Amino acid sequence: MALTRRQQVLGVLFLGVGALTLGILWRVLGTVFFAITVAYVLYPVRRALVARGLHRRFAAAGATAVGFLFVGAVFTPIVYAVYIRQSVLLAFFRTIPSEQPVTAFGMTYVIDVSALITQARDTVLQVAVDTASAAPVLALKGFLFVFLVYGLLLRPGNVRRAMLRLVPGEYHDVVLSLHRCVRDTLYALYVLQAATALGTFIVAYAVFWLLGYDAAFTFAFFSGLLQFIPVIGPSLLIVAIAAGQAIAGEVTAALVVAIAGLVLIGFLPDALIRPRLASVTTGMSASLYFVGFTGGTLSLGIVGVIAGPLIVALLVEVVEIITDERTSVQQTFDGTATDPDAGLGPDSGADPPTDLDAGPGSDSGADSGPDPATDPKGDAAADG
Repeated sequence: MALTRRQQVLGVLFLGVGALTLGILWRVLGTVFFAITVAYVLYPVRRALVARGLHRRFAAAGATAVGFLFVGAVFTPIVYAVYIRQSVLLAFFRTIPSEQPVTAFGMTYVIDVSALITQARDTVLQVAVDTASAAPVLALKGFLFVFLVYGLLLRPGNVRRAMLRLVPGEYHDVVLSLHRCVRDTLYALYVLQAATALGTFIVAYAVFWLLGYDAAFTFAFFSGLLQFIPVIGPSLLIVAIAAGQAIAGEVTAALVVAIAGLVLIGFLPDALIRPRLASVTTGMSASLYFVGFTGGTLSLGIVGVIAGPLIVALLVEVVEIITDERTSVQQTFDGTATDPDAGLGPDSGADPPTDLDAGPGSDSGADSGPDPATDPKGDAAADG
């Protein structure tokens, strides 16, 4: 259907205002994106509270509190590691000799690693300084995050109705398919990864504590945090710790932490937790997840941790929709082209069916089923 001139002007106006908004709010787009994704995941919590008789305002506030506690649980240990345990990290760097002898084929070579040690120490100090200087901005973004999550959870049906009104009715099924893809992907990224990260933290803390590490909590936290990196995961930290001890001359301790860490920390949580939460996964292969994570992180920074895999999942979903559409059209074409006059001989007395025979009350299936726009609360879309 051709657009009228008024619709074309309104479309151009929408694109222009949207581009201007993106330019002005560029510094907080990451916060807005994370707020939208967290609200997606917290909607079942809000719905469960409403089902228990709680007013929608208190239900939205309760779900928002859950999200705030989750974010606090992620960032509080980082602040703890940077400030409280900073001296431990610096002391660990001081224990590493600046020159490391390496013997190969009967000859000994001395490698100077003092520049690497100095760079690592300066990085720790710079992170602490940057975090402290950015504290006011981080506090403002935190308030914006909480406000947005609460607003989205207060009236989720408004967002859904606005999205469906922008799309013609014949494409509502496509919008709902993309919605289910976003929901399932975010559940896998937040719920599944968070549960695996928590399990990794618990196991890693026990392992590092038993091995006598003073920074057991810090190492355990970063082991859990690294679970959000696909394929590599906490194995990266384990190898780094083992390499550091090997460089320091503690070969036996390096072998112990490498074997125990890779098996108990790198493998065990994945083997025990992921199969039990497989129902919330999207079915995305590890290779596509890794491509989305790596590309998103390199392109968008920390926002890409979620945005990268999400956009890859949406691309896969769009490809599947197009493939199903082409298959459906091809099957319809093949069915009509096989024998269009079958059963319509000259003496049969039957007329070929035409689209004109389908009256307003016929059940053609084009609009069968409830219209998604008739759900005022938006629960059907959220339930998938």
